[in-house]
Amino acid sequence: MSATGEVTDRKGRGRRIILWRHGQTSWNVERRFQGTTDVELTEAGLEQARRAARLLASLRPDAIVSSDLQRAVHTAAELAALTGLDVTRDESLRETYAGVWQGLTHEEIIARYGEEYAAWKRGEAVRRGGGELETEVADRAAPVVLRHVEKLPEDGTLVVVSHGGTIRTTIGRLLGLEALHWESLGGLSNCCWSVLGEGARGWRLLEHNAGTLPEPVLGDDD
Repeated sequence: MSATGEVTDRKGRGRRIILWRHGQTSWNVERRFQGTTDVELTEAGLEQARRAARLLASLRPDAIVSSDLQRAVHTAAELAALTGLDVTRDESLRETYAGVWQGLTHEEIIARYGEEYAAWKRGEAVRRGGGELETEVADRAAPVVLRHVEKLPEDGTLVVVSHGGTIRTTIGRLLGLEALHWESLGGLSNCCWSVLGEGARGWRLLEHNAGTLPEPVLGDDD
């Protein structure tokens, strides 16, 4: 509303955030919790990254920021090669640290830590494997994304290359959702992405789990 009491049209600057999950790893296929373990992409994961990068390059991104774990770095490199953009690495965009769960399959976790696993699935605040809370992941990741957004030109696009759990918590935080409801955002398949757009009332979810072909979700946040 203006000083004269008239309602004004306060449009957002039109910036976009593309949150892109890394390509497939062997631990994804084996359904092992990765967390902060630095697992490489498979050949299939590299091909996923190349295919997705061709689509994302057509969106003319202005900047790329990535987790420093190699599965994200190598995914981001495919887009950098097509766009000529540099990739800024930031460890704050790493996946959720999951302590003793890391390296275990979901079945092994259920067998050893069944009560903790069930509490997590109910949406309770759980330090999986003695690791981070989802809110703590959002506390470290979301500010990094916003700092890079502030550097964008009007109507600019930022690509964030990260991990399924970290992307989910970041989206939840930027949308202003209570942590209890972050689970309502479905997981991302390998090398799929979500798009947030800036509007008059803040960030809006424009696309979720977008990609070339439907793929199963294989990841720590599954």
